[in-house]
Amino acid sequence: MGFVDPGDGSGDGPGGADFGQDPESGEYPDTGEHPLALRLEQLILGAPRRYTPFQAARAAGVSMDLASRFWRAMGFADIGQARALTEADVLALRRLSGLVEAGLLSESMAIQVARSTGQTTARLADWQTDSFLEGLTEPPEPGMTRAEVAYPLVELLLPELEEFLIYVWRRQVAAATSRVVQSDDEEAVDRRLAVGFADLVGFTRLTRRLEEEELGELVEAFETTAADQVAAYGGRLIKTLGDEVLFVADDPGTAAEIGMRLIETMTGDESMPALRVGMAFGTVTTRMGDVFGTTVNLASRLTSIAPRDAVLVDGDFAEALGAAGDAPVSEADVDAGSAEKYRFALQPMWRRPVRGLGIVEPWLLTRRSD
Repeated sequence: MGFVDPGDGSGDGPGGADFGQDPESGEYPDTGEHPLALRLEQLILGAPRRYTPFQAARAAGVSMDLASRFWRAMGFADIGQARALTEADVLALRRLSGLVEAGLLSESMAIQVARSTGQTTARLADWQTDSFLEGLTEPPEPGMTRAEVAYPLVELLLPELEEFLIYVWRRQVAAATSRVVQSDDEEAVDRRLAVGFADLVGFTRLTRRLEEEELGELVEAFETTAADQVAAYGGRLIKTLGDEVLFVADDPGTAAEIGMRLIETMTGDESMPALRVGMAFGTVTTRMGDVFGTTVNLASRLTSIAPRDAVLVDGDFAEALGAAGDAPVSEADVDAGSAEKYRFALQPMWRRPVRGLGIVEPWLLTRRSD
């Protein structure tokens, strides 16, 4: 909230001008902002601008320092002492600080909640705005601008999208808490997981050859395909990085199925470049929806050395597949009567040095044929 000298909080002066709609005339004062942007803001937030940051902090009963840290953690720029906050901002401050006062969250954890929520919803909001306001606002009549169509569109979509967002969030929280409760790991932050990366081959060359629109369509198709396959077979998509996706699964068998499905799906699409997948199994640190640690780094390195349209896994991953009966660690263990019980095959590759991780022995994972 970028606090400066609050004065008496009256809102007088250039930093404290009232940016809300005049209740009698219905007009908006000249603030240098687009009038439609102000109307859209009030529609979305459900209330006019009433408070300066100082007033909002005082109304919520929190210090200006804490309010400012909450605001920045959510990803919003400093606004000095402009009167630009609403009742909802006061309520949000009051709720977060109330959780801290009740001992349900530490102050640092409350900041993390604000930051993780802000980062996640910022990307969602950008995507929805680009998709709906750009793709669905072709002027219905000559002479109308897209900006003029935006208001009624947002008015119709907002309540439906809000309800859907809450539904999906509750579903995700239910799934996440279920995983924690059912996990055998004592520590929810440090867990043993199978980690996988899937990377498009030659993406840098494609960026020089394709038009921007074509490149965007390719990336969207890749991300959609990857997300669908990861979800369908029991994994969790952690993040997408344009030409690369990061996913995790609770066990190597699930991750192996996802890795093979990704290769099989992508190689069946002639419009897609080749794909390579690298996976590792081990202890992973989870934080704010992301994953960190040596296992993640190893999966990334394996991806970079994987052949085109192939899956490489590390030794721990291969050993776990063998222990679970999903793949024989050695083909010598396979006889005519046991061949059908294995889903996958493993072939040891040359041991090699991997930057930052020493010597590793990759294994080529393939689908076991009859």
